[in-house]
Amino acid sequence: MYTLYGTQGSGSAAVEAALVLAGLPYREVRASSWEADSAQAELLQHNPLGQIPTLLLPEGGVLTESAAILIHLGLEHPASGLLPAETAARAQAIRGLVYIAANCYAAISIGDFPERWCADPDEATNARIRAGARARLHQHWAVFADQFPAAPFLSGASIGALDLLASVVSRWSGTRAFLRAQRPALSATLQRIDTHPAVAAVFRRHWPD
Repeated sequence: MYTLYGTQGSGSAAVEAALVLAGLPYREVRASSWEADSAQAELLQHNPLGQIPTLLLPEGGVLTESAAILIHLGLEHPASGLLPAETAARAQAIRGLVYIAANCYAAISIGDFPERWCADPDEATNARIRAGARARLHQHWAVFADQFPAAPFLSGASIGALDLLASVVSRWSGTRAFLRAQRPALSATLQRIDTHPAVAAVFRRHWPD
């Protein structure tokens, strides 16, 4: 059985949805750096950065980093459809997963914690960093929308890991509103992903509103 460290409304939702989509047994441990009553110490034993999602593998290994976890699950369980079976399509799905992690997730981290990225910051400096990170994040999503057309999903004909990560990471920092206005085709695709019968219950639990 897999063990997933995460919490409601966090990036762990993408990995939880992948486990559900693949039909893999797992248990969830509530843990995050911002919840003092969660299993923080246990999480830190497995991931010194205290980041979620963190996934313990059935054979005892530890996986961190959302894109790495999703790629591993797709490769380990090819029948799940998490990654496309066709070589070229699979390569593009992996590219998309790393793109979101390296560009979009990174910009969100800067916007959420600007004080980590500037020595002796004041509130005015933090506000400028947040504004710049948000603008950069939206630019990254615009480029993503232009580079990864849906047919009808980002993974191709069927929902896959790239769809799950896009659905989750696009929920933060005003991205959904930006996409509705600037990239309506991607916005519509995200709605299809959110309401897909295989994973809709996971997303509703994490974002009940």
